[in-house]
Amino acid sequence: MAYFPEEVVEHILGYVTSHRDRNAASLVCRAWYHIERRSRRLVLVSNCYAVRPERVHVRFPSMRSLSVKGKPHFADFDLVPAGWGARADPWVDSCALSCPGLEELRLKRMVVTDECLKRIAGSFTNFKSLVLVSCEGFSTAGLTTIATNCRFLKELDLQESVVEHRGHQWLHCFPKPSTSLESLNFACLAGEVNAHALERLVARSPNLKRLRLNRAVPFDVLSRILGRTPKLEDLGTGSFVRGNNPAAYVSLFAALGKCSSLKSLSGFWDAPGLFLRGIFSVCKNLTCLNLSYAPLVQSADLINIIRRCTNLHVLWLLDHIGDEGLKVVAFSCPHLQELRVFPGNPTGTTVTEEGLVAISSGCRKLQSVLYFCNRMTNAALITIAKNCPQLTSFRLCILELSSADAVTGLPLDEGFGAIVQSCKGLRRLSMSGLLTDCVFLYIGMYAEKLEMLSVAFAGGTDDGMVYVLNGCKNLKKLEIRDSPFGDTALLAGVDRYEAMRSLWMSSCNITLGACKTLAASVPSVNVEVINEAGVSMGEADEDASNAKKVEKLYLYRTTAGPRGDVPGFVWIL
Repeated sequence: MAYFPEEVVEHILGYVTSHRDRNAASLVCRAWYHIERRSRRLVLVSNCYAVRPERVHVRFPSMRSLSVKGKPHFADFDLVPAGWGARADPWVDSCALSCPGLEELRLKRMVVTDECLKRIAGSFTNFKSLVLVSCEGFSTAGLTTIATNCRFLKELDLQESVVEHRGHQWLHCFPKPSTSLESLNFACLAGEVNAHALERLVARSPNLKRLRLNRAVPFDVLSRILGRTPKLEDLGTGSFVRGNNPAAYVSLFAALGKCSSLKSLSGFWDAPGLFLRGIFSVCKNLTCLNLSYAPLVQSADLINIIRRCTNLHVLWLLDHIGDEGLKVVAFSCPHLQELRVFPGNPTGTTVTEEGLVAISSGCRKLQSVLYFCNRMTNAALITIAKNCPQLTSFRLCILELSSADAVTGLPLDEGFGAIVQSCKGLRRLSMSGLLTDCVFLYIGMYAEKLEMLSVAFAGGTDDGMVYVLNGCKNLKKLEIRDSPFGDTALLAGVDRYEAMRSLWMSSCNITLGACKTLAASVPSVNVEVINEAGVSMGEADEDASNAKKVEKLYLYRTTAGPRGDVPGFVWIL
Protein backbone atom coordinates (compact mmCIF):
# COMPACT_ATOMS: atom_id res chain seq x y z
CA MET A 1 0.00 0.00 0.00
CA ALA A 2 1.31 3.45 -0.94
CA TYR A 3 1.28 5.96 1.89
CA PHE A 4 0.68 9.68 1.49
CA PRO A 5 3.05 12.08 3.22
CA GLU A 6 1.60 13.43 6.45
CA GLU A 7 1.35 16.93 4.99
CA VAL A 8 -0.87 15.63 2.18
CA VAL A 9 -3.15 13.71 4.55
CA GLU A 10 -3.51 16.76 6.80
CA HIS A 11 -4.34 18.93 3.78
CA ILE A 12 -7.02 16.46 2.64
CA LEU A 13 -8.53 16.21 6.11
CA GLY A 14 -8.86 19.98 6.15
CA TYR A 15 -11.75 19.55 3.71
CA VAL A 16 -13.50 16.94 5.90
CA THR A 17 -15.89 18.70 8.28
CA SER A 18 -18.28 15.89 9.23
CA HIS A 19 -17.64 14.58 12.76
CA ARG A 20 -18.57 11.10 11.57
CA ASP A 21 -16.06 11.17 8.72
CA ARG A 22 -13.30 12.64 10.90
CA ASN A 23 -13.84 9.87 13.43
CA ALA A 24 -13.66 7.26 10.67
CA ALA A 25 -10.43 8.79 9.33
CA SER A 26 -8.83 8.60 12.77
CA LEU A 27 -9.36 4.82 12.76
CA VAL A 28 -7.51 4.13 9.50
CA CYS A 29 -4.11 3.68 11.15
CA ARG A 30 -1.97 5.09 13.93
CA ALA A 31 -0.40 7.73 11.68
CA TRP A 32 -3.79 9.00 10.55
CA TYR A 33 -5.00 9.01 14.15
CA HIS A 34 -2.24 11.43 15.16
CA ILE A 35 -2.61 13.59 12.05
CA GLU A 36 -6.36 13.83 12.55
CA ARG A 37 -6.17 14.65 16.27
CA ARG A 38 -3.54 17.36 15.75
CA SER A 39 -5.48 19.03 12.93
CA ARG A 40 -9.06 18.79 14.18
CA ARG A 41 -10.55 22.19 15.00
CA LEU A 42 -14.22 21.27 15.44
CA VAL A 43 -14.98 18.82 18.27
CA LEU A 44 -18.34 17.33 19.26
CA VAL A 45 -18.88 15.66 22.66
CA SER A 46 -22.30 14.00 22.55
CA ASN A 47 -22.47 13.36 26.30
CA CYS A 48 -20.80 15.67 28.80
CA TYR A 49 -20.19 12.71 31.15
CA ALA A 50 -18.68 10.42 28.51
CA VAL A 51 -15.19 11.90 28.79
CA ARG A 52 -13.33 14.29 31.05
CA PRO A 53 -12.84 17.77 29.57
CA GLU A 54 -9.09 17.58 30.17
CA ARG A 55 -8.85 14.48 28.00
CA VAL A 56 -10.50 16.28 25.08
CA HIS A 57 -7.89 19.05 25.20
CA VAL A 58 -5.03 16.55 25.30
CA ARG A 59 -6.33 14.73 22.25
CA PHE A 60 -7.27 17.80 20.20
CA PRO A 61 -4.69 20.52 20.92
CA SER A 62 -5.76 22.65 17.90
CA MET A 63 -9.45 22.75 18.83
CA ARG A 64 -11.18 26.06 18.08
CA SER A 65 -14.84 25.00 18.20
CA LEU A 66 -16.42 22.82 20.89
CA SER A 67 -19.96 21.40 21.01
CA VAL A 68 -21.13 19.61 24.17
CA LYS A 69 -24.48 17.94 24.88
CA GLY A 70 -25.73 17.45 28.42
CA LYS A 71 -29.03 15.97 29.62
CA PRO A 72 -30.65 13.00 27.88
CA HIS A 73 -33.03 13.75 25.00
CA PHE A 74 -36.08 12.84 27.10
CA ALA A 75 -35.35 15.96 29.16
CA ASP A 76 -37.30 17.75 26.40
CA PHE A 77 -40.37 15.90 27.67
CA ASP A 78 -39.76 16.72 31.35
CA LEU A 79 -38.67 13.16 32.15
CA VAL A 80 -35.30 14.20 33.60
CA PRO A 81 -35.71 15.71 37.10
CA ALA A 82 -34.55 19.24 37.86
CA GLY A 83 -31.10 19.23 39.42
CA TRP A 84 -29.99 16.06 37.62
CA GLY A 85 -26.71 17.61 36.50
CA ALA A 86 -25.05 18.56 33.19
CA ARG A 87 -23.37 21.73 34.47
CA ALA A 88 -21.27 23.56 31.92
CA ASP A 89 -18.72 24.87 34.47
CA PRO A 90 -16.20 21.99 34.21
CA TRP A 91 -16.06 22.33 30.44
CA VAL A 92 -15.73 26.09 30.44
CA ASP A 93 -13.09 26.03 33.19
CA SER A 94 -11.08 23.39 31.36
CA CYS A 95 -11.24 25.35 28.09
CA ALA A 96 -10.14 28.51 29.90
CA LEU A 97 -7.04 26.71 31.19
CA SER A 98 -6.10 24.61 28.17
CA CYS A 99 -7.65 26.24 25.11
CA PRO A 100 -7.38 30.05 25.24
CA GLY A 101 -7.76 30.14 21.45
CA LEU A 102 -11.32 28.78 21.58
CA GLU A 103 -13.57 30.69 19.17
CA GLU A 104 -16.87 28.82 19.24
CA LEU A 105 -18.84 27.11 22.02
CA ARG A 106 -22.13 25.26 21.54
CA LEU A 107 -23.93 23.79 24.53
CA LYS A 108 -27.17 21.79 24.49
CA ARG A 109 -29.40 20.85 27.46
CA MET A 110 -26.84 22.09 29.96
CA VAL A 111 -26.88 24.26 33.09
CA VAL A 112 -25.05 27.48 32.27
CA THR A 113 -24.62 30.05 35.05
CA ASP A 114 -23.83 33.75 34.83
CA GLU A 115 -20.43 32.98 36.36
CA CYS A 116 -19.90 30.52 33.55
CA LEU A 117 -20.66 33.21 30.96
CA LYS A 118 -18.33 35.59 32.79
CA ARG A 119 -15.54 33.01 32.51
CA ILE A 120 -16.19 32.64 28.79
CA ALA A 121 -16.11 36.40 28.27
CA GLY A 122 -12.84 36.81 30.15
CA SER A 123 -10.91 33.80 28.87
CA PHE A 124 -11.08 33.72 25.07
CA THR A 125 -9.74 36.83 23.39
CA ASN A 126 -10.90 35.85 19.90
CA PHE A 127 -14.27 34.41 20.88
CA LYS A 128 -16.78 34.55 18.00
CA SER A 129 -19.75 32.28 18.58
CA LEU A 130 -21.93 31.25 21.55
CA VAL A 131 -24.88 28.92 20.94
CA LEU A 132 -27.00 27.78 23.89
CA VAL A 133 -29.73 25.27 22.98
CA SER A 134 -32.31 24.27 25.61
CA CYS A 135 -30.01 25.53 28.36
CA GLU A 136 -30.92 27.04 31.75
CA GLY A 137 -29.42 28.69 34.81
CA PHE A 138 -28.31 32.04 33.40
CA SER A 139 -29.79 35.51 33.09
CA THR A 140 -29.57 38.64 30.98
CA ALA A 141 -26.80 39.78 33.36
CA GLY A 142 -24.64 37.01 31.93
CA LEU A 143 -25.51 38.15 28.41
CA THR A 144 -24.33 41.63 29.39
CA THR A 145 -20.91 40.21 30.23
CA ILE A 146 -20.71 38.42 26.89
CA ALA A 147 -21.78 41.49 24.90
CA THR A 148 -19.35 43.75 26.78
CA ASN A 149 -16.22 41.62 26.57
CA CYS A 150 -16.49 39.49 23.42
CA ARG A 151 -15.50 42.21 20.96
CA PHE A 152 -15.34 39.90 17.92
CA LEU A 153 -18.61 38.09 18.54
CA LYS A 154 -20.30 37.02 15.30
CA GLU A 155 -23.03 34.79 16.69
CA LEU A 156 -25.18 34.81 19.83
CA ASP A 157 -27.88 32.16 19.53
CA LEU A 158 -30.27 31.33 22.38
CA GLN A 159 -32.50 28.51 21.18
CA GLU A 160 -35.34 27.36 23.43
CA SER A 161 -33.29 28.32 26.51
CA VAL A 162 -34.68 29.53 29.84
CA VAL A 163 -33.21 32.96 30.58
CA GLU A 164 -33.95 34.89 33.75
CA HIS A 165 -34.79 38.53 33.04
CA ARG A 166 -32.52 40.95 34.95
CA GLY A 167 -32.90 44.03 32.86
CA HIS A 168 -32.27 44.75 29.18
CA GLN A 169 -28.89 46.46 29.46
CA TRP A 170 -27.19 43.70 27.48
CA LEU A 171 -28.33 45.16 24.17
CA HIS A 172 -26.46 48.39 24.99
CA CYS A 173 -23.15 46.60 25.54
CA PHE A 174 -22.13 45.35 22.14
CA PRO A 175 -19.06 47.08 20.65
CA LYS A 176 -19.20 50.61 19.27
CA PRO A 177 -19.05 52.09 16.70
CA SER A 178 -19.64 48.78 14.87
CA THR A 179 -20.01 45.07 15.66
CA SER A 180 -19.08 41.84 13.92
CA LEU A 181 -22.52 40.33 14.53
CA GLU A 182 -23.84 38.09 11.77
CA SER A 183 -26.42 36.12 13.80
CA LEU A 184 -28.49 37.20 16.82
CA ASN A 185 -31.29 35.01 18.18
CA PHE A 186 -33.04 35.93 21.43
CA ALA A 187 -36.51 34.65 20.54
CA CYS A 188 -36.72 32.65 23.78
CA LEU A 189 -36.33 35.68 26.09
CA ALA A 190 -39.48 36.35 28.11
CA GLY A 191 -38.61 39.82 29.39
CA GLU A 192 -38.86 43.30 27.93
CA VAL A 193 -36.40 44.55 25.34
CA ASN A 194 -35.05 48.08 25.00
CA ALA A 195 -36.31 48.94 21.52
CA HIS A 196 -33.99 51.91 20.99
CA ALA A 197 -30.93 49.88 21.99
CA LEU A 198 -31.99 47.11 19.61
CA GLU A 199 -32.39 49.54 16.73
CA ARG A 200 -28.99 51.08 17.39
CA LEU A 201 -27.39 47.63 17.63
CA VAL A 202 -28.83 46.58 14.28
CA ALA A 203 -27.72 49.86 12.73
CA ARG A 204 -24.09 49.27 13.69
CA SER A 205 -24.11 45.58 12.62
CA PRO A 206 -23.71 45.84 8.83
CA ASN A 207 -23.04 42.10 8.40
CA LEU A 208 -26.18 40.91 10.21
CA LYS A 209 -27.75 38.03 8.26
CA ARG A 210 -29.83 36.29 10.92
CA LEU A 211 -32.08 38.06 13.43
CA ARG A 212 -34.71 36.36 15.58
CA LEU A 213 -36.62 38.60 17.95
CA ASN A 214 -38.74 37.81 20.99
CA ARG A 215 -42.41 38.63 21.32
CA ALA A 216 -41.66 41.82 23.29
CA VAL A 217 -40.27 43.67 20.26
CA PRO A 218 -43.03 46.00 19.00
CA PHE A 219 -44.38 45.89 15.46
CA ASP A 220 -43.22 49.39 14.55
CA VAL A 221 -39.67 48.65 15.74
CA LEU A 222 -39.48 45.64 13.43
CA SER A 223 -40.50 47.82 10.49
CA ARG A 224 -37.66 50.25 11.22
CA ILE A 225 -35.14 47.45 11.76
CA LEU A 226 -35.82 45.90 8.38
CA GLY A 227 -34.88 49.14 6.69
CA ARG A 228 -31.38 48.80 8.18
CA THR A 229 -30.66 45.13 7.44
CA PRO A 230 -30.14 44.83 3.69
CA LYS A 231 -28.26 41.50 4.00
CA LEU A 232 -30.83 39.77 6.22
CA GLU A 233 -31.41 36.13 5.24
CA ASP A 234 -33.21 34.79 8.32
CA LEU A 235 -35.87 36.78 10.21
CA GLY A 236 -37.82 35.88 13.33
CA THR A 237 -40.54 38.48 13.89
CA GLY A 238 -41.56 40.14 17.15
CA SER A 239 -45.03 41.17 18.29
CA PHE A 240 -47.82 41.97 15.82
CA VAL A 241 -49.98 43.58 18.51
CA ARG A 242 -47.68 45.96 20.37
CA GLY A 243 -46.79 49.08 18.40
CA ASN A 244 -49.16 48.18 15.62
CA ASN A 245 -50.57 51.04 13.56
CA PRO A 246 -51.44 51.54 9.90
CA ALA A 247 -48.24 53.43 9.14
CA ALA A 248 -46.10 50.70 10.71
CA TYR A 249 -48.00 48.05 8.76
CA VAL A 250 -47.34 49.75 5.45
CA SER A 251 -43.72 50.44 6.38
CA LEU A 252 -43.03 46.86 7.50
CA PHE A 253 -44.29 45.15 4.41
CA ALA A 254 -42.71 47.69 2.12
CA ALA A 255 -39.38 46.94 3.84
CA LEU A 256 -39.99 43.20 3.55
CA GLY A 257 -40.44 43.58 -0.18
CA LYS A 258 -36.93 45.01 -0.39
CA CYS A 259 -35.34 42.10 1.52
CA SER A 260 -34.18 40.29 -1.60
CA SER A 261 -31.87 37.96 0.34
CA LEU A 262 -34.50 36.74 2.83
CA LYS A 263 -34.66 32.92 2.81
CA SER A 264 -36.10 32.04 6.23
CA LEU A 265 -39.07 33.37 8.23
CA SER A 266 -40.29 32.48 11.73
CA GLY A 267 -42.03 34.00 14.73
CA PHE A 268 -45.52 35.49 14.14
CA TRP A 269 -46.27 34.84 17.82
CA ASP A 270 -49.52 36.78 18.04
CA ALA A 271 -50.11 37.57 14.38
CA PRO A 272 -53.69 37.28 13.08
CA GLY A 273 -53.88 35.56 9.73
CA LEU A 274 -54.82 38.82 8.02
CA PHE A 275 -51.38 40.27 8.78
CA LEU A 276 -49.58 37.45 7.03
CA ARG A 277 -50.75 38.69 3.66
CA GLY A 278 -47.98 41.24 3.94
CA ILE A 279 -45.31 38.57 3.51
CA PHE A 280 -46.60 37.44 0.11
CA SER A 281 -43.87 39.45 -1.60
CA VAL A 282 -41.07 37.34 -0.10
CA CYS A 283 -42.74 33.92 -0.25
CA LYS A 284 -41.28 32.85 -3.58
CA ASN A 285 -37.71 33.15 -2.25
CA LEU A 286 -38.26 31.37 1.07
CA THR A 287 -36.57 28.02 1.64
CA CYS A 288 -37.49 27.80 5.35
CA LEU A 289 -40.80 28.77 6.99
CA ASN A 290 -41.56 28.19 10.68
CA LEU A 291 -45.14 28.96 11.73
CA SER A 292 -45.15 26.55 14.68
CA TYR A 293 -45.45 29.48 17.12
CA ALA A 294 -48.38 31.14 15.31
CA PRO A 295 -51.55 29.81 16.99
CA LEU A 296 -53.79 32.57 15.61
CA VAL A 297 -53.13 31.70 11.98
CA GLN A 298 -55.84 29.36 10.74
CA SER A 299 -55.97 26.96 7.81
CA ALA A 300 -57.26 29.33 5.12
CA ASP A 301 -54.53 31.89 5.82
CA LEU A 302 -51.86 29.19 5.96
CA ILE A 303 -52.97 27.85 2.60
CA ASN A 304 -52.77 31.34 1.05
CA ILE A 305 -49.15 31.58 2.19
CA ILE A 306 -48.10 28.04 1.27
CA ARG A 307 -49.38 28.39 -2.29
CA ARG A 308 -46.79 31.11 -2.82
CA CYS A 309 -43.86 29.29 -1.15
CA THR A 310 -42.85 27.07 -4.03
CA ASN A 311 -39.16 26.74 -3.08
CA LEU A 312 -39.52 25.58 0.52
CA HIS A 313 -37.07 22.99 1.83
CA VAL A 314 -38.08 23.21 5.51
CA LEU A 315 -41.62 23.75 6.84
CA TRP A 316 -42.77 23.77 10.48
CA LEU A 317 -46.48 24.18 11.18
CA LEU A 318 -49.21 23.73 13.73
CA ASP A 319 -51.94 21.23 12.94
CA HIS A 320 -54.31 24.10 12.14
CA ILE A 321 -53.20 23.46 8.57
CA GLY A 322 -55.47 20.39 8.44
CA ASP A 323 -55.34 17.58 5.90
CA GLU A 324 -56.62 19.86 3.13
CA GLY A 325 -53.87 22.34 3.86
CA LEU A 326 -51.22 19.60 3.74
CA LYS A 327 -52.53 18.61 0.33
CA VAL A 328 -51.80 22.17 -0.78
CA VAL A 329 -48.27 21.81 0.66
CA ALA A 330 -47.83 18.62 -1.34
CA PHE A 331 -48.89 20.36 -4.56
CA SER A 332 -47.00 23.62 -3.99
CA CYS A 333 -43.71 22.51 -2.39
CA PRO A 334 -42.07 19.80 -4.52
CA HIS A 335 -38.60 20.53 -3.07
CA LEU A 336 -39.63 20.02 0.57
CA GLN A 337 -37.05 18.04 2.56
CA GLU A 338 -38.19 18.53 6.17
CA LEU A 339 -41.73 18.72 7.56
CA ARG A 340 -42.78 19.16 11.18
CA VAL A 341 -46.44 19.37 12.21
CA PHE A 342 -47.03 20.13 15.89
CA PRO A 343 -50.25 19.92 17.90
CA GLY A 344 -51.89 23.30 18.35
CA ASN A 345 -55.24 22.32 19.79
CA PRO A 346 -55.22 20.96 23.36
CA THR A 347 -58.43 19.01 22.72
CA GLY A 348 -56.99 17.04 19.82
CA THR A 349 -55.13 17.45 16.54
CA THR A 350 -56.90 18.01 13.24
CA VAL A 351 -54.52 16.13 10.93
CA THR A 352 -54.69 12.45 10.04
CA GLU A 353 -52.89 9.95 7.86
CA GLU A 354 -54.45 11.55 4.76
CA GLY A 355 -52.34 14.68 5.09
CA LEU A 356 -49.07 12.80 5.44
CA VAL A 357 -49.87 10.48 2.54
CA ALA A 358 -50.52 13.52 0.36
CA ILE A 359 -47.19 15.04 1.43
CA SER A 360 -45.35 11.83 0.54
CA SER A 361 -46.97 11.81 -2.89
CA GLY A 362 -46.10 15.40 -3.78
CA CYS A 363 -42.82 15.89 -1.89
CA ARG A 364 -40.63 13.06 -3.14
CA LYS A 365 -37.43 14.66 -1.81
CA LEU A 366 -38.63 14.41 1.78
CA GLN A 367 -35.88 13.34 4.21
CA SER A 368 -37.14 14.25 7.69
CA VAL A 369 -40.64 14.07 9.23
CA LEU A 370 -42.03 14.92 12.67
CA TYR A 371 -45.80 14.43 12.62
CA PHE A 372 -48.37 14.67 15.40
CA CYS A 373 -51.73 13.23 14.39
CA ASN A 374 -54.85 11.63 15.84
CA ARG A 375 -54.91 8.47 13.70
CA MET A 376 -52.79 6.36 11.35
CA THR A 377 -53.12 3.25 9.21
CA ASN A 378 -50.75 0.57 7.95
CA ALA A 379 -51.76 1.34 4.37
CA ALA A 380 -50.77 4.98 4.83
CA LEU A 381 -47.36 4.11 6.28
CA ILE A 382 -46.72 1.63 3.48
CA THR A 383 -47.54 4.33 0.91
CA ILE A 384 -45.28 6.85 2.65
CA ALA A 385 -42.42 4.33 2.68
CA LYS A 386 -42.89 3.66 -1.02
CA ASN A 387 -43.08 7.33 -1.99
CA CYS A 388 -40.21 8.61 0.20
CA PRO A 389 -37.38 6.04 0.32
CA GLN A 390 -34.87 8.83 1.05
CA LEU A 391 -36.20 9.38 4.58
CA THR A 392 -33.40 9.54 7.16
CA SER A 393 -35.58 10.63 10.11
CA PHE A 394 -39.19 9.56 10.72
CA ARG A 395 -40.93 10.54 13.96
CA LEU A 396 -44.63 9.80 14.29
CA CYS A 397 -46.65 10.67 17.38
CA ILE A 398 -50.24 9.42 17.51
CA LEU A 399 -51.77 11.38 20.36
CA GLU A 400 -54.15 8.62 21.40
CA LEU A 401 -52.03 6.10 23.30
CA SER A 402 -51.69 2.58 21.84
CA SER A 403 -53.82 3.55 18.87
CA ALA A 404 -54.38 0.75 16.35
CA ASP A 405 -54.84 0.97 12.58
CA ALA A 406 -57.77 3.37 12.22
CA VAL A 407 -59.38 1.20 9.51
CA THR A 408 -58.56 -2.42 10.33
CA GLY A 409 -57.98 -2.23 14.08
CA LEU A 410 -54.71 -4.14 13.69
CA PRO A 411 -51.35 -3.18 15.19
CA LEU A 412 -49.23 -0.79 13.12
CA ASP A 413 -46.40 -3.32 12.80
CA GLU A 414 -46.63 -3.72 9.02
CA GLY A 415 -46.65 0.02 8.42
CA PHE A 416 -43.54 0.76 10.45
CA GLY A 417 -42.01 -2.42 9.02
CA ALA A 418 -42.42 -0.93 5.55
CA ILE A 419 -40.69 2.27 6.68
CA VAL A 420 -37.56 0.43 7.87
CA GLN A 421 -37.52 -1.87 4.83
CA SER A 422 -37.90 0.84 2.18
CA CYS A 423 -35.92 3.68 3.78
CA LYS A 424 -32.43 2.17 3.65
CA GLY A 425 -30.76 5.32 4.98
CA LEU A 426 -33.03 5.72 8.02
CA ARG A 427 -30.99 6.91 11.00
CA ARG A 428 -33.66 8.12 13.41
CA LEU A 429 -37.05 6.56 14.19
CA SER A 430 -39.71 7.41 16.78
CA MET A 431 -42.74 5.17 16.99
CA SER A 432 -46.13 5.29 18.66
CA GLY A 433 -49.45 3.47 18.38
CA LEU A 434 -50.37 -0.17 18.97
CA LEU A 435 -47.17 -2.13 18.29
CA THR A 436 -46.16 -5.72 19.04
CA ASP A 437 -42.86 -7.59 19.03
CA CYS A 438 -43.26 -8.06 15.27
CA VAL A 439 -42.30 -4.47 14.45
CA PHE A 440 -39.15 -4.74 16.55
CA LEU A 441 -38.24 -7.87 14.60
CA TYR A 442 -38.57 -5.84 11.38
CA ILE A 443 -36.38 -3.10 12.84
CA GLY A 444 -33.69 -5.57 13.84
CA MET A 445 -33.74 -7.19 10.42
CA TYR A 446 -33.89 -4.16 8.12
CA ALA A 447 -32.84 -0.93 9.92
CA GLU A 448 -29.16 -1.40 9.24
CA LYS A 449 -28.20 2.28 9.53
CA LEU A 450 -30.52 3.17 12.42
CA GLU A 451 -28.70 5.19 15.09
CA MET A 452 -31.51 6.48 17.33
CA LEU A 453 -34.75 4.71 18.26
CA SER A 454 -37.45 6.19 20.52
CA VAL A 455 -40.29 4.00 21.75
CA ALA A 456 -43.28 4.98 23.90
CA PHE A 457 -46.23 2.92 25.10
CA ALA A 458 -45.33 0.05 22.77
CA GLY A 459 -44.15 -3.54 22.71
CA GLY A 460 -45.34 -6.95 23.86
CA THR A 461 -42.59 -8.98 25.50
CA ASP A 462 -38.86 -8.76 26.17
CA ASP A 463 -38.26 -10.29 22.73
CA GLY A 464 -39.02 -6.99 21.04
CA MET A 465 -36.14 -5.13 22.66
CA VAL A 466 -33.87 -8.15 22.15
CA TYR A 467 -34.57 -8.10 18.41
CA VAL A 468 -33.44 -4.47 18.22
CA LEU A 469 -30.31 -4.93 20.32
CA ASN A 470 -29.23 -7.98 18.33
CA GLY A 471 -30.07 -6.60 14.91
CA CYS A 472 -29.27 -2.87 14.81
CA LYS A 473 -25.49 -2.88 14.70
CA ASN A 474 -25.20 0.90 14.24
CA LEU A 475 -27.60 1.81 17.06
CA LYS A 476 -26.21 4.62 19.23
CA LYS A 477 -29.19 5.77 21.33
CA LEU A 478 -32.18 3.76 22.51
CA GLU A 479 -34.97 5.56 24.41
CA ILE A 480 -37.90 3.65 25.88
CA ARG A 481 -40.73 4.83 28.11
CA ASP A 482 -43.92 3.23 29.42
CA SER A 483 -43.23 -0.11 27.76
CA PRO A 484 -43.32 -3.70 29.09
CA PHE A 485 -39.63 -4.55 28.58
CA GLY A 486 -37.95 -6.03 31.64
CA ASP A 487 -34.79 -7.60 33.02
CA THR A 488 -34.30 -10.18 30.29
CA ALA A 489 -34.39 -7.51 27.60
CA LEU A 490 -32.07 -5.22 29.55
CA LEU A 491 -29.44 -7.89 30.14
CA ALA A 492 -29.62 -9.11 26.54
CA GLY A 493 -27.70 -6.01 25.55
CA VAL A 494 -24.69 -6.56 27.79
CA ASP A 495 -22.43 -7.07 24.77
CA ARG A 496 -23.91 -4.07 22.92
CA TYR A 497 -23.85 -1.24 25.42
CA GLU A 498 -20.13 -0.57 25.08
CA ALA A 499 -20.69 0.25 21.40
CA MET A 500 -23.77 2.42 22.08
CA ARG A 501 -23.85 5.97 23.33
CA SER A 502 -26.74 5.63 25.77
CA LEU A 503 -29.88 3.77 26.87
CA TRP A 504 -32.85 5.38 28.62
CA MET A 505 -35.68 3.32 30.16
CA SER A 506 -38.47 4.80 32.27
CA SER A 507 -41.69 3.23 33.56
CA CYS A 508 -40.65 -0.20 32.29
CA ASN A 509 -40.39 -3.53 34.14
CA ILE A 510 -36.72 -3.54 35.10
CA THR A 511 -35.50 -4.25 38.64
CA LEU A 512 -32.62 -2.97 40.70
CA GLY A 513 -31.05 -6.41 40.73
CA ALA A 514 -30.83 -6.51 36.95
CA CYS A 515 -29.31 -3.03 36.92
CA LYS A 516 -26.67 -4.16 39.42
CA THR A 517 -25.87 -7.19 37.30
CA LEU A 518 -25.51 -5.01 34.25
CA ALA A 519 -23.22 -2.54 36.03
CA ALA A 520 -20.98 -5.37 37.20
CA SER A 521 -20.82 -6.88 33.71
CA VAL A 522 -19.97 -3.71 31.79
CA PRO A 523 -17.57 -1.54 33.80
CA SER A 524 -17.07 0.91 30.91
CA VAL A 525 -20.61 2.24 31.24
CA ASN A 526 -22.25 4.27 33.98
CA VAL A 527 -25.56 2.81 35.13
CA GLU A 528 -27.65 5.53 36.79
CA VAL A 529 -30.85 4.74 38.67
CA ILE A 530 -33.07 7.81 39.06
CA ASN A 531 -35.53 7.68 41.94
CA GLU A 532 -37.46 10.93 42.24
CA ALA A 533 -39.64 9.63 45.06
CA GLY A 534 -36.67 9.90 47.40
CA VAL A 535 -37.15 6.41 48.79
CA SER A 536 -33.94 4.56 49.59
CA MET A 537 -33.22 1.73 47.16
CA GLY A 538 -31.12 -0.13 49.71
CA GLU A 539 -32.62 -2.50 52.28
CA ALA A 540 -31.25 -4.90 54.83
CA ASP A 541 -32.84 -7.73 52.85
CA GLU A 542 -30.79 -7.81 49.64
CA ASP A 543 -33.33 -9.96 47.80
CA ALA A 544 -36.10 -7.49 48.56
CA SER A 545 -33.90 -4.62 47.43
CA ASN A 546 -32.98 -6.31 44.16
CA ALA A 547 -36.62 -7.00 43.37
CA LYS A 548 -37.58 -3.31 43.52
CA LYS A 549 -38.76 -1.77 40.27
CA VAL A 550 -36.53 0.97 38.90
CA GLU A 551 -38.39 4.13 37.96
CA LYS A 552 -35.82 5.49 35.51
CA LEU A 553 -32.58 4.06 34.18
CA TYR A 554 -29.96 6.01 32.26
CA LEU A 555 -26.99 4.07 30.96
CA TYR A 556 -24.15 5.64 29.00
CA ARG A 557 -20.68 4.75 27.80
CA THR A 558 -17.86 6.67 29.48
CA THR A 559 -14.12 6.81 29.86
CA ALA A 560 -14.42 9.15 32.85
CA GLY A 561 -15.90 6.75 35.41
CA PRO A 562 -18.67 7.76 37.82
CA ARG A 563 -19.41 11.48 37.82
CA GLY A 564 -18.77 13.59 40.89
CA ASP A 565 -21.89 15.77 40.86
CA VAL A 566 -24.51 13.10 41.58
CA PRO A 567 -27.68 14.48 43.24
CA GLY A 568 -29.40 12.63 46.05
CA PHE A 569 -32.06 11.06 43.85
CA VAL A 570 -29.51 9.45 41.50
CA TRP A 571 -27.68 6.24 42.35
CA ILE A 572 -24.70 5.19 40.20
CA LEU A 573 -24.27 1.43 40.46
